Amino acid sequence: MPSMEENFPRGGIQKKPTEGKTPNPKFERDNLFDVQHEEQSKKRKRSQSDQGKQKKFKADKPAAAKDSVVNIEPLTIEAICEGMLLLGCIKEVSDYELVVSLPNGLSGFVPVTQISDAYSKMLSKQVAQGELLEDLNSLPDMYSPGMLVRCIVTSVEKSADGRRSIKLSIDPRKVNKGLNASALTSGMLLSGFVSSVEDHGYLIDIGVSGTHAFLPRQKAQNYIKALKRGPDLKIGQNLNCVIVEVKNEGRVVRLSIDRSEVAASLATERQKWTLSNLLPGLVVKARVQKVAPLGIKVSFLSSFTGIVDFMHMDPEKSMNYSPDQVMKACILSVHPTSKVVRLTLRQSFLHPGGSPNQLSNDRMGAVVEESTVKAFYKQFGAIFELDDGTLAFARLKHLSKNRKSFKPGAFKAGCKHKCRIIDYSLMDEMCIISLKYQVIEARFLQYQDIHTGDVVQGKVLALKPIGMQVKVTDGIRGLVPSMHLADVILKQPEKKYNIGDEVQCRVLECNPGGKKLILTLKKSLVQSKLPVLSNYEDAKPGLITHGFVVCAKEFGCIVKFYNDVKGLVPKNELSSEPISCPDKVFHDGQVVKVMVLKCEPQQERLLLSFRLSSKPAPEDKKECTPKKKQEVKIGEMVDVKVLKKKHNGLEVSILEDEGSVIAWIPTMHLSDFVVNCKLLWHCLQEGDVLPRVMCLSDKGEHITLSRKSAVISAVQEEQVVRSFSEIQPGMLLTGYVRNVMPFGVFVEFPFGVTGLAPKMSMSDKFVTDTKDHFVVGQTVIAKVMSIDEEKQRVLLNLKVSECSSGDSAAESFALLNQYFKEMKEIRNLLRRRGEPSVARGLCELVPGKELQVVVQDVKEDGSALFSGSCVTGLTVTATRYHLGDKNIVPGEKTKALVLHVDALTSRVYVSLRELLKQRSKQRFTEIQHSAIVQHVAEEFAIVLLETGHLAAIPIASHFNDTFRFDSEKLKVGQTISATLKVVKVNDHGVLLAVQGPAKKNVFVRVRKESETVEEMLAPVEHSLSVGDIVTGTESIKPTHVTVAIDDKLTGSIHASRILDEVPIGSFPTYTLKAGQKVTARVIGGRDVNTHRYLPITHPHFKQSIPELSIRPSEIEGEVTEMLNLKEDSALKKLELYSVGQTVTCFVKRYNILKNWLEVEVTPDIRGRVPQLLLSLNTKVLKHPEKSFKNGQAISATVTGTDVTETNLCLSLTGIQSLEQGTVTVGMVTNVTPHIGLTMALPGGKTGRVSIFHLNDTYTENPLSDFKVGRIVRCYILSNKNGKIQLSLRQSRLNPKSNSKVEDVEITCIKDVKKGQLVRGYVKSITPSGVFFGLSTSLLSRILFQNVSPYFVQKHSLYEKYLPEGKLLTAKVLSVTEKHIELSLLPEDTGMPSVLPESLDLPRYDAEEEKGEADDREKREELKMKTKRRRGDSESEQEAKPKKKKICPADENDSGIEVYYREEEDDDQEEEAAKKKSKIKKHGEAPRLQVSMGFTWDEDMNAMEMPVLNRKEESSDSEEEEDPQSKLKKQTKKEKELEKQKKEKELCKLEAALMDPSRQPQSADDFDRLVLSSPNSSILWLQYMAFHLQATEIEKARAVAERALKTICFREEQEKLNVWVALLNLENMYGTEESLMKVFERAVQYNEPLKVFQHLCDIYASSEKYKQAEELYHTMLKRFRQEKSVWLKYASFLLKQGQTEATHRLLERALKALPPKEHVDVISRFAQLEFRFGDPEHAKALFESTLSTYPKRTDIWSIYMDIMIKHGSQKEVRDIFERVIHLSLAPKKMKFFFKRYLDYEKKFGTAESVLAVKRAALEYVETKSSIADT
Repeated sequence: MPSMEENFPRGGIQKKPTEGKTPNPKFERDNLFDVQHEEQSKKRKRSQSDQGKQKKFKADKPAAAKDSVVNIEPLTIEAICEGMLLLGCIKEVSDYELVVSLPNGLSGFVPVTQISDAYSKMLSKQVAQGELLEDLNSLPDMYSPGMLVRCIVTSVEKSADGRRSIKLSIDPRKVNKGLNASALTSGMLLSGFVSSVEDHGYLIDIGVSGTHAFLPRQKAQNYIKALKRGPDLKIGQNLNCVIVEVKNEGRVVRLSIDRSEVAASLATERQKWTLSNLLPGLVVKARVQKVAPLGIKVSFLSSFTGIVDFMHMDPEKSMNYSPDQVMKACILSVHPTSKVVRLTLRQSFLHPGGSPNQLSNDRMGAVVEESTVKAFYKQFGAIFELDDGTLAFARLKHLSKNRKSFKPGAFKAGCKHKCRIIDYSLMDEMCIISLKYQVIEARFLQYQDIHTGDVVQGKVLALKPIGMQVKVTDGIRGLVPSMHLADVILKQPEKKYNIGDEVQCRVLECNPGGKKLILTLKKSLVQSKLPVLSNYEDAKPGLITHGFVVCAKEFGCIVKFYNDVKGLVPKNELSSEPISCPDKVFHDGQVVKVMVLKCEPQQERLLLSFRLSSKPAPEDKKECTPKKKQEVKIGEMVDVKVLKKKHNGLEVSILEDEGSVIAWIPTMHLSDFVVNCKLLWHCLQEGDVLPRVMCLSDKGEHITLSRKSAVISAVQEEQVVRSFSEIQPGMLLTGYVRNVMPFGVFVEFPFGVTGLAPKMSMSDKFVTDTKDHFVVGQTVIAKVMSIDEEKQRVLLNLKVSECSSGDSAAESFALLNQYFKEMKEIRNLLRRRGEPSVARGLCELVPGKELQVVVQDVKEDGSALFSGSCVTGLTVTATRYHLGDKNIVPGEKTKALVLHVDALTSRVYVSLRELLKQRSKQRFTEIQHSAIVQHVAEEFAIVLLETGHLAAIPIASHFNDTFRFDSEKLKVGQTISATLKVVKVNDHGVLLAVQGPAKKNVFVRVRKESETVEEMLAPVEHSLSVGDIVTGTESIKPTHVTVAIDDKLTGSIHASRILDEVPIGSFPTYTLKAGQKVTARVIGGRDVNTHRYLPITHPHFKQSIPELSIRPSEIEGEVTEMLNLKEDSALKKLELYSVGQTVTCFVKRYNILKNWLEVEVTPDIRGRVPQLLLSLNTKVLKHPEKSFKNGQAISATVTGTDVTETNLCLSLTGIQSLEQGTVTVGMVTNVTPHIGLTMALPGGKTGRVSIFHLNDTYTENPLSDFKVGRIVRCYILSNKNGKIQLSLRQSRLNPKSNSKVEDVEITCIKDVKKGQLVRGYVKSITPSGVFFGLSTSLLSRILFQNVSPYFVQKHSLYEKYLPEGKLLTAKVLSVTEKHIELSLLPEDTGMPSVLPESLDLPRYDAEEEKGEADDREKREELKMKTKRRRGDSESEQEAKPKKKKICPADENDSGIEVYYREEEDDDQEEEAAKKKSKIKKHGEAPRLQVSMGFTWDEDMNAMEMPVLNRKEESSDSEEEEDPQSKLKKQTKKEKELEKQKKEKELCKLEAALMDPSRQPQSADDFDRLVLSSPNSSILWLQYMAFHLQATEIEKARAVAERALKTICFREEQEKLNVWVALLNLENMYGTEESLMKVFERAVQYNEPLKVFQHLCDIYASSEKYKQAEELYHTMLKRFRQEKSVWLKYASFLLKQGQTEATHRLLERALKALPPKEHVDVISRFAQLEFRFGDPEHAKALFESTLSTYPKRTDIWSIYMDIMIKHGSQKEVRDIFERVIHLSLAPKKMKFFFKRYLDYEKKFGTAESVLAVKRAALEYVETKSSIADT
């Protein structure tokens, strides 16, 4: 007994003295939390009595005395040791660890690798594969704060600063290591982990080796529901499990995690717990033994004692605990060596599965002004009651600043103190508080207290390459990245900072969840007084703040602020001066002051500027600007007044808005010409008014205006795109250069769209430097090459060859004309000034003017300078060429002719050459002239014509024509050919001409609305009046004819003024011939500048171009009535046309940009026909420009006027009604995936097409054929409340075509019948099933068990294989008034399973084999269905034939499908045709189809012949050749021909079938083969494989069953082959259950051992090692006497690498097998060891065997063979030497000598061979000598 006591010092022994004692009355009211009556004297007495007690114990029993010394005190970190078991509560969860709260305010952490074995394996696998595993859940997915877990201490580590950290594990193998299988009993509460998810439940790892724990699914259901974390438990999830049942001595246990069962579980004596396996978290019934000041001592489970410290008493109990009182307690910890058990009496822990109370977030860190001391424990601390009545604990060190200042008297019960909650201990359900002044006053206690932008004090902890670690407070550390150590980048930070230095930082970023704190030490940021920008929402335009540069590139700088907010400062906003290389000016980390220009918080895009507003506008102005700013729209024309000139533009005020709106005109936007831009800027002064300027953009601070006439006319003529979506390749757009980069040019267009012209598309010439070709702000015309919709990028082409109209003469002349027009405006501007004489002088000087000048100086290069009274202040110069032959001297007076005046530099270029002065006065008879270049300016050159006149010719032929090689440039004195364009000398002093030979076509500016020639002609004053008859010659244009009336005057005849009756489709202008003389009547005039039609009464009529008519009725009739119509207002004229009126109009052109046809009705009335109203024929609408020729007469219906009320809106298809049932045309404007199309309809209406109405046959990607812009015919299904629903089904558009409708329209539930097969698209996947769209309005649900025959754990699999929009076939299971239930199961639909078999998913319940009768019944049912189906409604008949239920073939199935024949042949043929197409869809082999009830030669038409390897016919051809219509049309002759054709096909087929080399290709072929060789297992196996390739598992099973019935019973091996194939099939495609059924049958019908061995091989090859091992164990029991079984198992184990297990197996084998087999078995085991295991062990086996049986030559022989293969030569020779010295029979010795000799001959030397021979000789001699004696 004494020894027992020493081994188990605590237990039932102590009970006796305690029980024998009468309870001490003093302890009766010892409530630890209510101790106001307890005085010092009492304590003293109590401690004396305690000592007395102890003495008694010592005297009585030493063991018991030792036990009572155990102190009842709280757990401290010093008491914690490795191996200690604790109950903990999860406090925080991160991706890599769990922080666990432990009893008495301690905490530890569990690394991710200490969760469980299964979880660690998955982690390793994920790391090895380098990709995320689907079924690996992160810790936050599985654990949440508040969960109770059982932990074991793995280590207690001490850090450098003396802090200790507790490392824990919750791996059940470590926690439950005290348990073994035999100790498990039902009712035990254990912790376990989900190690795998099975069909009917979960395998749980409870950490007990040799035990398999299973949790049935139903026992987990209510736990899963309460957890709300998905439909399944996850691998690695921690569970509290109650053992329900123990089988096979603890090898198999069944568990439950049902919440009620777990909560009610109680550890009892019956469960036989011992101190070595006692677990924390168990709830026990405890009896109070002794009550002490710091807690109570209790006994439980009859023989164990434990302690409850003061923090774990139940605070609810106001009465004292008294000895022998019984209550529930929960085990908190078990010490591994002292076996001290700690318990808690707190209510939250008394029901396993619960969780302790948590503290509300706002209480953490709260300061409590008054907390009352409840009790003080001098070694540990004090318990306080807080203001809300809860209890809190303060450790001793937190009661005062330091030990010296601690006064115990201040902590008597009832004293009040100010404190702060610094933590919360979940395991004690108490706040941890501190009374320290510095803690109460601390700004930051936890990461949550720190906010972005806070300035914090910290201490330098360490300097690392990535930056500096800073300690902010005890629990808070931050990082200062190396970029942020100072305002500049520090190369050696250690010189500036030392560890322990105090630093002041500012918080850049704080993430409390990840405990991440990023700080900055940049002084300018720390001391900044500007607002902190920490989110995009705060970034309001105009905000100025500090940031730091993180990246400077050629496009600008990226600046970062707080919380990772970053923005871009574009290049133009970097400085008021242009910066070419920002990366040289700005460095990373530089602190900058920026202003927000624009912010898009959703896109997290921020635009900034370093150009801060120089002067903030006065308050009132700031207020009014934004309001007014919106009044100016982009494209609006305004007049402006110059307020201020800046170096890069003009600040102006818009006059329309009383000058309150400030705007900006960049210098480059003053003109289309770069020279004029500079000149205008130079000439304009503050206060000048600029008329007709256009608003270009309204971004940033200012409205930007433009005066570029090309851009303005493009906007006015609608030749612009307003958004990215309007851009189409091939468009020509007018814009301006925004930026010139080395790789290309960025072009911006009005309304803000930009594009890039890459270097190779910039010019027809080779581009070396992009800057040589274009300058920023220059006007260009760009052609759209391509668009990238995803990135919203546009690629442009600026090549002149691509962007010009082809008429370069006209284009270049237009530029020249515009240039001189602008020059004239500048002159007028200078004239109006009046004051400075220089400016006035410049105005007076024009080319061709003669001046009296005095020579001032002659330079070395031969050029001369002049001065004169008329050119005061100007520089007058002549080049050497222009001095001619004259030798001039300074002071000499001479006459000079002005060539060019450069107003910008105030230079005048003159010439003294005689030739120029002799100008002839003659009229120009020809246009073509030879000319000599006199002066070359930037935009034009001055040339001298042979007539002596000066003319200007343009240098550039196009806006984009900017670069010339030196060889191409014009040079002074060069002779060129010039074509005159303006023959009258004008204000410019020169004639206007273009270079090169004359072109036939007179120029038409491509972007002008009017295509008339008159803009090139100066208006001529004339005296014509209405009704005058004129004659002249004509030239012809498509919509008008120009008539030269005399030399000066030109008139125009419009196409509508040629014939009285115009035939539709004719070209009236082409009825006249060019050059023909006509007589016409004046009916009006046309204003040259505006092309407005002027009546004769108009004051400007005299300066207009006469409008003529040659209509017979107008020439002869009166003109007066026409006059009444010709009123000035276009609006009134348009009012004369009413909606619905038909008019004849003339095609002017098709506008590709706007997609309308422009037409002219009369000379002054124009119209537009939108694309969709041009025709109902979609082919015409695709290429309207090809169908409508310029000048063609067409008839149109008026539908109204356009928005500007200047054009008629017309229609060529009449007025569209868009009523239900009508067919119209529409254009696709939007494609919404899985929903349908949005269509633009005639009349500006919009309609929608659902995916169910795109086609009569649903397809996999129904929207792939529809691109935006495609034009299609549409049928209007409904037009209600302005919502138009359309259909594109052919059956709707052409109801008479009888086209085949595969997927019938389903409008309501009534259209769906039970049992019907329907097709539709997957809409969504929800936890309740798959939602499946059958039509626009009908949605049905498919339960998961009806989706697939496999059991799927993860819904993500469904989402992968059933994406939204997937086309599927389903069978209707039930239809109610509101719901439709469908099934996608293969047996219902006849389609392959929606989830592929390759996923190896477990099936639901594998089907039992059905008897033949069952099969027959099924087939009968199918036939009846076929019959019934035919009688059903047409729609159903059309929906049905897509899928057919296929019954498993059995031995009676010949593969010939039989249909009843009840109706006429043609009906049946149609049905058969449908079946045929349907069969093809499955990818089955074609099957011979026979109609019942006819003789084989009766009617060939009734039979559908299968043709071998038939290709799928297209659906189109099936639609065209409808069998019924075909039969009606056939004549007798045709029938005969067809009969012959079919006979030929039959012959072909028969010949093919006879071919012996032919491989079987269909089920029929295999049927024929197995009929001819029924006992050949190989044929049956090929037949099965054929079905398996088509994933028809059921058919393959049926074939196997047929084979087993067909093969003769004597052919055992053949039958076994089929059984093995069937086992293989079930292993791959079936369930474990179906495999076992087949296996049991196979064992009955074959030799069991063979079947067992085959199944083991199958398991091993499919890597199901666990099942293989179980099967081997079964075999070892059943066939213990079979040597082959032991050997097979040994080889299996060695292949698995289990050498130790193999050694143990050999011992078992030798015990089980008879002794005569032993030697053989050992030898075979050794051979296996050599092949797969440890060769050394194998050698040892051989050696030991041969030492026991030295005369077993067979073993020696095997040993030799193996050693020759695997051993060294020395080892082999040693063996041979041993063998030849044995005393064996001479015959055997001879054998060995021969082997030795052969070996040496092969591997040895000549000496070694001789040595063997010598040894043999010796042996023979010794033998013979023995014989002699």
